[in-house]
Amino acid sequence: MIDLFYMEGMPVAVMGLGKSGLTTAAALRRSGAEVWVWDDNPASRATAEADGFRVVDLSTADLSELTTIVWSPGIPHTHPAPHPVALRARAAGIELVCDVELLGRAERDAAFIGITGTNGKSTTTTLIGHIMAAAKRPISVGGNLGTPVLTFAPLGSGGTHILEMSSYQLELTFSITFDVAVLLNVTPDHLARHGGMDGYVAAKKLIFHRQTAPRTAVIGVDDDHCRAIFAALTAAADQRIWPISARGPVAGGVYAADGGLIDDTEGRAERVAELADFPNLLGAHNWQNAAAAFAACKAAGVPTAIIVTAMRSFPGLAHRQQLVASVQGVRFVNDSKATNADATEKALATFNPIYWILGGQAKDTGLAGLEGYMGRVRHAFLIGEAEDQFAAWLDGQGVAHTRCGTLDVATAKAAGLALAEGLSDACVLLSPACASWDQFANFEKRGEAFAAYADAIAKAQQPDGSVDA
Repeated sequence: MIDLFYMEGMPVAVMGLGKSGLTTAAALRRSGAEVWVWDDNPASRATAEADGFRVVDLSTADLSELTTIVWSPGIPHTHPAPHPVALRARAAGIELVCDVELLGRAERDAAFIGITGTNGKSTTTTLIGHIMAAAKRPISVGGNLGTPVLTFAPLGSGGTHILEMSSYQLELTFSITFDVAVLLNVTPDHLARHGGMDGYVAAKKLIFHRQTAPRTAVIGVDDDHCRAIFAALTAAADQRIWPISARGPVAGGVYAADGGLIDDTEGRAERVAELADFPNLLGAHNWQNAAAAFAACKAAGVPTAIIVTAMRSFPGLAHRQQLVASVQGVRFVNDSKATNADATEKALATFNPIYWILGGQAKDTGLAGLEGYMGRVRHAFLIGEAEDQFAAWLDGQGVAHTRCGTLDVATAKAAGLALAEGLSDACVLLSPACASWDQFANFEKRGEAFAAYADAIAKAQQPDGSVDA
């Protein structure tokens, strides 16, 4: 756990007692701080009190002793309306920070790589961590990805903290100047929390806060908002700037073109890898992730050969277009995290032909926006509460489908048809475009079940019981 030595003996409050909040409170207590904790949820307060923390109602308590409140990024402090405690704190001159800020203050000698963007953050963060580990660099990987940063081991000089940064966290982190800062893309999201699109873009741009050469900005240029940020950074010329693209050449950057990954950061447009050699980085969205990770790791000093070799062995993220089995040329892909049509669109754009397993608890948007991909779907297999709704939609698109009820039945039927038809590049794809709660505790359990069913099917097809994956 990170030693917050600079907080010893100081009163400090923690607002919000989720996983990172409780971790922060524990780190502060271990470092000798006087810790106050609060959460609007009585159950969360009870948990903290049972752990021996001092529960103080920050909405009514005298805050004059405090200089710092460690704020859960999920609690609004500006838009759409600031939490009353945020108003009280600012009126009293108390700083609001998140746990990442505390890490930055404690680990001033370490290097930091930050990754943000509307989509692809988790894959890119994990891929960078995979490459840096292959290069035998001392690292930690976490942040918005799920691992609270104050659980990290101290790294100090020579170590690198690799952090997925949400827009919320960026607004509450002030001390870290990222040695390598990655902005993948910006599309409308969390607009109410940022007061509109301008506020959201401004929050994302904070990833480049105070960067000067030789620090590096890696920025996607495949959307209008990021192109504008790229132009502004280029005009300011404060840091080294490498553009990335999944759509073709970008001078001085890293990009995907003609099936290859091209490095033009030194002006040589060198083809460093074949994208087909990265089995768990399929599709244009993952090409952007691959370009970003390559650029970030090169900026961190990792040799090209090590980067490419590590990318070939990248296992992918569980439940995100994860290859879980392959038999007789048919791939079984677990995309259980695709709980809405927008997420499923990326998978449908990646594979062809598709034996598509979908359904569960439908979102309000249903399958809207997926019409243009139905030519890729050989057959659809429906499960869960959305069966009737999705069957009607598929009828309207002229897509053959089977109502299966449950995931085990759907997986078996999809595999049977895919193997019988024997089409080249066939994919049995679980990309439900639905929440999982009608039949599973969460999308992870749904994905694990699909992987187990696919594993059993694959073993049954192999004389020796082995599985290709």
